[in-house]
Amino acid sequence: MESALATIRQAVRGTPYEDDLYLVGGAVRDDLLGLPPQADVDLVATGPVEPLVELLRPASSIPPVVYERFGTAMLRIEGVPVELVRARKESYEGLSRKPQVEPATLHDDALRRDFTANALMRRLSDGALLDPTGRGFDDLRAHVLRTPLDPGETFRDDPLRMLRAVRFRWKLGFEPAPGLYDAIRESAERLTIVSEERIRDELRKMILQPSAPDSFADLMALGLLDVFARELRPMVRCEQGHWHHLDVWNHSLLVLRHVAPLGDETLSWAALLHDVGKPETRSVDAHGHVRFFGHEDLGARRAADLLRHLRFSVREIEPIARLVRNHMRLGTFTEFSPAAARRLLRDLGEDVERLLRLVDADASSLAPGVRQLDLAPVRSRLEEVRAATPTETLVSPLSGREIMAIAGLPAGEAVGRIKARLTEAVLDGRLAPGDKDAARALVSGG
Repeated sequence: MESALATIRQAVRGTPYEDDLYLVGGAVRDDLLGLPPQADVDLVATGPVEPLVELLRPASSIPPVVYERFGTAMLRIEGVPVELVRARKESYEGLSRKPQVEPATLHDDALRRDFTANALMRRLSDGALLDPTGRGFDDLRAHVLRTPLDPGETFRDDPLRMLRAVRFRWKLGFEPAPGLYDAIRESAERLTIVSEERIRDELRKMILQPSAPDSFADLMALGLLDVFARELRPMVRCEQGHWHHLDVWNHSLLVLRHVAPLGDETLSWAALLHDVGKPETRSVDAHGHVRFFGHEDLGARRAADLLRHLRFSVREIEPIARLVRNHMRLGTFTEFSPAAARRLLRDLGEDVERLLRLVDADASSLAPGVRQLDLAPVRSRLEEVRAATPTETLVSPLSGREIMAIAGLPAGEAVGRIKARLTEAVLDGRLAPGDKDAARALVSGG
C-alpha cells in the first residue's frame, strides 16, 4: 500500500489536490490500531474526481472507471485497488438502494460514513490526522463502535451497515455504543432492499474470521438472519437428546468455532450448515430417544438452496453440500475397511481432509465425555489406500463403448448398470484398478 500512496503523492504534487487528498476508512483505522495494512486504498477530496483521475491515469494499470453520478472512480496503482471519492452528502428515498448525491465538506462526508472509527482521515501530503465527527479518536481508543449520526438514520441510508456493525464488532473487538444494537433490531427488515450479492460478500468476510461463531450468533439474536436465511431459525431451541448439551444452532456454532481458525471458507460454511436439516427430521421414539433420520441428505439440499439464494456459484455450493451430505458417514463404520476408504476417496476427492476436520469438530462438540470417535485409524487407512491406488483409477476399467462392443448392447441403461457394477468391483477390491482383461471377463461371463 505504501508504494501506491507514494506514487499518488508524487502525481498530485504541485496541484490543487496536493493538500486536498485524504486517506480514509479502514486503512487509517487499522494503522492507528496497529493492525496489518489494508489491501486497498480509499481516498477522499473536496474537489471533483475527474481531474484527479487524469492526474493518476498514467500510474493506473487499468483504465480508470468513473461513476459521475456518485463522484467516485476506481483505479489500480502499484497493484493496489484505489477508490477516489469526492466528499459528498447522501440522501435516500423510500425503498431506493441508490442515494441522491451532492458535493459537500469533509465533515459532511464523514457523517454519511458507517462508523466514527471509519471516518478518521489522514492527509496524504503531510500525514496530518483529521477527526471530522469529533468522536472518532475517542471511540477508537475506547474500542466503541458508534455511528456518526443516529444509528437508525445510518442504517436506513444503507442497511448493509447492520451486517458491517456485527462484523466490525467481532473483528476489531469493539463494543457496540448504547442503542446501536437496539437500532439494528428495529431496522432489520430494511435489509430486504439490499441485494443478495452484497449480503453474501459481507457474510463471506465474517465467516473467514476466527470470530465467525460470535458474528453469526449476533446475526441470529438481532433478527438479521430471519431476513435472508430463514432456514436457520428452526435450529434455535431444537433439542437433540442426551448426547448433546446444546440445541442444534448452538451446537453448529461450536462446530464452527473449532474450524473457523483454519480460514477455510468451504469448511466453515459446512460446519455452520451441517445440521440445518435436523429440525425438519426430528422425531422421538417410543423410548424417548431423539432421532434425526436422513437429516444429512435434507441438510445438503437446504444448504444448497440457501447458498443459491445468496448467489453463491455452483462451483462453491457443491463441495459445501457434499460435506453436509457426508458428515455422518464415518460414524457408521465399526471397521474402516480398504473398500470403505476407496469409496470415500472416490466420493469426496480433494475434500476428504475437509470431511475429516468437519467430523472431528462435530464429535468434539458433543456433550462433555461423550466423544467416541477416533479418526487415527481412518487417516491411516486412507493413506494406505492412497499409496496403493490413485483416486483417478477408482472407476470402471472399461468405457461405455467398450462394454457395448463386448456385450453387444446398444447405448442405454443396461450399459450404465454394467459399468456401475465394474466400478463397485474396483471399490470392493474384487477387480484391480485399470485391469481391462479381468473386466472383460466379468462382462463376458455376465
